[in-house]
Amino acid sequence: MPNLVLALPKGRILKEALPLLAAAGIRPEPALFDEDSRALRFATNRADVSVIRVRSFDVATFVAFGAAHLGIVGNDVIAEFAYSELYSPVDLGIGRCRLSVAEPLGTPPITSESHVRVATKYPHLTQAHFAAQGIQAECVKLNGAMELAPLLGLAPRIVDLVSTGRTLKENGLVERETILEVTSRLVVNRAAFKTMPAVAALVEAFRTLSMKAAA
Repeated sequence: MPNLVLALPKGRILKEALPLLAAAGIRPEPALFDEDSRALRFATNRADVSVIRVRSFDVATFVAFGAAHLGIVGNDVIAEFAYSELYSPVDLGIGRCRLSVAEPLGTPPITSESHVRVATKYPHLTQAHFAAQGIQAECVKLNGAMELAPLLGLAPRIVDLVSTGRTLKENGLVERETILEVTSRLVVNRAAFKTMPAVAALVEAFRTLSMKAAA
């Protein structure tokens, strides 16, 4: 079995990460890009590296608990879970978006409210954000279709990732405030980073690529 496991998220971030992986010398097998494939683990051009394709929230968990050695995930997920075993040494500068509070157009701003109900898949970040304003947030946990919550009366506000804002607009919602600017990071299991030279070498390769891109 390959020695190193790299956890990659499905969707847009995976596509944006591919040029970085190639530049670092890692090219996954074509089956990774077959959306009809039921496989979850894939070989690469390197005999010592394999790739797993999972949900973005699961990348952090796989890496933190050592099931994967490295991964690529947004700092929104890193902040939400705050795993002590997770080390995020490199900002890859991809997957740019923001974590924002949104609500129906025309909703009065929060002023004297001491309690709000919010639909989100980020309960910890949401509660911390409102607590800093002296407001208690009751979070309704959803994993998708967040924009439906205000429309159907489940919660008057949502906290979700926003890129262009088009989905919010099409559902009659507007951004009220930004909680966090988001980019994707290289994350590493701390124990693997300390004990496996190949992991440290990959981290350095990605760090060099990030520095070149920023120059």
